[in-house]
Amino acid sequence: MGAIEDVYADLDADVSLEEFREAVEEKVEQMGGLADEETAAMLIAHEMDEEGGEVESIADIEPGMEEVKFVAKVVGVGDVRTFERDDEDRDEGRVLNVEVADETGSIRITFWDKQADAGEEELEVGDTLRISGRPKEGYNGVEVNVNDAEADDETDVDVQVQDTYRVEDLSLGLSDVNLRGKVLDTDEVRTFDRDDGSEGKVANLKLGDSTGRIRVTLWDERTDRAEELDPGVSVEVVDGYVRERDGSLELHVGNRGAVEEIDEDVEYVPETADIGDLEIGDEVDIGGVVRSTDPKRTFDRDDGSEGQVRNVRVQDETGDLRVALWGEKADIDIAPGDEIQLADIEIQDGWEDDIEGSAGWQSTVTVLGEADPSVGGGASDTGGDGDGASSGTGLDAFGGDDGGATDDGDADTASGADGSDADGEFVEFTGTVVQAGDPIILDDGEETVSVESGADVTLGQKVTARGELRDGTLDAEDVF
Repeated sequence: MGAIEDVYADLDADVSLEEFREAVEEKVEQMGGLADEETAAMLIAHEMDEEGGEVESIADIEPGMEEVKFVAKVVGVGDVRTFERDDEDRDEGRVLNVEVADETGSIRITFWDKQADAGEEELEVGDTLRISGRPKEGYNGVEVNVNDAEADDETDVDVQVQDTYRVEDLSLGLSDVNLRGKVLDTDEVRTFDRDDGSEGKVANLKLGDSTGRIRVTLWDERTDRAEELDPGVSVEVVDGYVRERDGSLELHVGNRGAVEEIDEDVEYVPETADIGDLEIGDEVDIGGVVRSTDPKRTFDRDDGSEGQVRNVRVQDETGDLRVALWGEKADIDIAPGDEIQLADIEIQDGWEDDIEGSAGWQSTVTVLGEADPSVGGGASDTGGDGDGASSGTGLDAFGGDDGGATDDGDADTASGADGSDADGEFVEFTGTVVQAGDPIILDDGEETVSVESGADVTLGQKVTARGELRDGTLDAEDVF
């Protein structure tokens, strides 16, 4: 006997050998040369076997299963693609990918040839299907090669099908995703070599909306958008698809999709942690006002390449934190007085038993603009030109009365009796060095003072500066 007859002999189904043979031949043609007669016969045998195969949900489907039967709702329908078969005498093959989902997740199912043509014409997003097929490990996870699929209008699958998604609505396997968000961060375009020798391109964006944020990966023709868009603008991703990387969801945009700037101002409000509550090992989001910045430094990596890092100090109402900005993030235009948000930073052991933040490739740094002088340090609106309209931005935003320093907690301020400090006053100020250089910046936890001195100090050192305070700057005669 041949392979078809051997499989048929073990088949427990009410079907003639001729009918079985015809079904096998159709399956061979349907699979486009991917299955021989024996494999196709076994597939047909499994389709005709009424025992087993039923799974409770998509989450139960695994690649090693012989066959699965399940009910799911269509959430995305692709386009029919053609391919050349191994047998040159046969017509080209056709394949259609469809995304389906139930309450436990989503999965890609694949239709071939005649089924692909019928699926493209008949399937619509929102349809509920009763599906049987063979699972396999695909490029983006488990997929199911469809043996049979038919409409099931009686079963209710509780899956919300949307025209526009929010970040919190995304799940693995979704395609045809439209999502609106605010650009939080952009990345440079990188090139790579494909297996076929061609060159590919990839770049990333970070988008946020009112429900969260997500990394967006742009491929090939779409990578230019990463260089054209600025943080803070609102965009709409069109025809994206969801994939997983390192345990996190990403939204991918290929040549079929697009990222378009829109007039709508999409709201993004991150849930930030209080700086005063941070501990080593935390991976958190923080927000605040930049109190000081250090120059960018370069260094040589072990592999011979050059890296760069820049330190900034960020303060909120509960405390302040030194944050290291690595790589491209060291080039971000940040100045004292800017309000910023930093997402996905890692809290590490810093200098002199202090903690510090590290903003690496996975982090997002968003400059929101010049800070409100009433935020992050208790800036006063008095002084200045005497009309209460002083901006109080920059380092002065963290001072007391117009940046003046108290005499180590004494009630006497640096201001003159008329509310100005034009005459100056001799003061002594003790604080921690948060910027070493010219000028030196000292902070005592409540106030920040700029110190003119040639003294050799180091970041984090606690020193006392003594001298005349004028216009918010202490001209130090002695630093010890």
